[in-house]
Amino acid sequence: MPAKEYPFYLKSTVIMFGLILLVYIMFQLADVFVPIAYSLFAAILLNPLCNKLEERKIPKVLAISLTLLLASVAIAGVFYFLSTQIIQFGDSLPMLQKKLGAISVTTQQWVATTFGYTIQKQNQLIKEAMDNSHALLGSTLGSVVGVLGLVFIIPVYVFLVLYYKTLLLNFFYEVFSEENTKRVAEVLKETKTAIQSYIIGLLIEMMIVAAMNSVALVLLGVKYGILIGVIGAILNLVPYLGGIIAIALPVLMATVTKDGYGTQLGVIIAYMVIQFIDNNVLVPRIVSSKVQINALMSIIVVLLGNMLWGLSGMFLSIPFVAVLKIIFDRIDGLKPWGKLLGDTIPVHHKGDIWGRRKKIVH
Repeated sequence: MPAKEYPFYLKSTVIMFGLILLVYIMFQLADVFVPIAYSLFAAILLNPLCNKLEERKIPKVLAISLTLLLASVAIAGVFYFLSTQIIQFGDSLPMLQKKLGAISVTTQQWVATTFGYTIQKQNQLIKEAMDNSHALLGSTLGSVVGVLGLVFIIPVYVFLVLYYKTLLLNFFYEVFSEENTKRVAEVLKETKTAIQSYIIGLLIEMMIVAAMNSVALVLLGVKYGILIGVIGAILNLVPYLGGIIAIALPVLMATVTKDGYGTQLGVIIAYMVIQFIDNNVLVPRIVSSKVQINALMSIIVVLLGNMLWGLSGMFLSIPFVAVLKIIFDRIDGLKPWGKLLGDTIPVHHKGDIWGRRKKIVH
């Protein structure tokens, strides 16, 4: 019986079971898939540099090695800068803890006076919250350790992907029939362009936002403004959710190190201006690529990515969905899904247009 003759409920059930099985496999094999995903994106990003080195008659193995060396030096420079700032922050940690403790006591007394919630009950509530957060803390530390583990295995994967890239590309062409060769070429080309545009644009945006954050915090007199500004820009890489955490850090630091609330208000205003510039100037002009994912789908896939692969899933979700959109837009049966992911909003929906035509006929 042809597939199109199967009833809808049967086809939808098979598709649902297929998706459940796929998600289960991706979850169970996260330790394998996550570094491979990072490596593929990194290899696509570094491929132009590797090609230029090979064009200069540099042997393939040496060209790949030089490419990885340059990338490693750039990443090491960023980590060195952050480590120097963190060391300075660590020197003042005892003083900050003392000031935070004093603020906590004042806050508890205010809550007890205003709401009649005794300090003993507040301490009990805090203790219960701390006990319940142990699992979350363990999960977070596990994610961090997992990310650190990727640092050692990703370069190996990137090297192998760049070395065998011709073999991998030929596989995609040969696995589909010859009449689909042009379509496969278009998908691969657009995927490469979308990923390169997205990652490079994201890095440029991060540096500009880090500079604006740092300048604003230093001018406002927030202690460790450069470190917090850079951390805020890194958190901004997590779409829509990272910005909320990024603004909480300088507000908390200002609360601990400053008297009054003027600095906190200044931080909130400054970050709102920076976010406006980021969302309306930087993202459309720098991060923008041929593939755009609408805000609703972006938030959903980031949350789903976090549930599937944790912190890594949040970072990988947007470029992964961008690749899916490219594929959906090239397959007739999946084009509605590509439109659902995109940011193009139709002026009228199909039912509205059909209703108007019906009125005209009658």
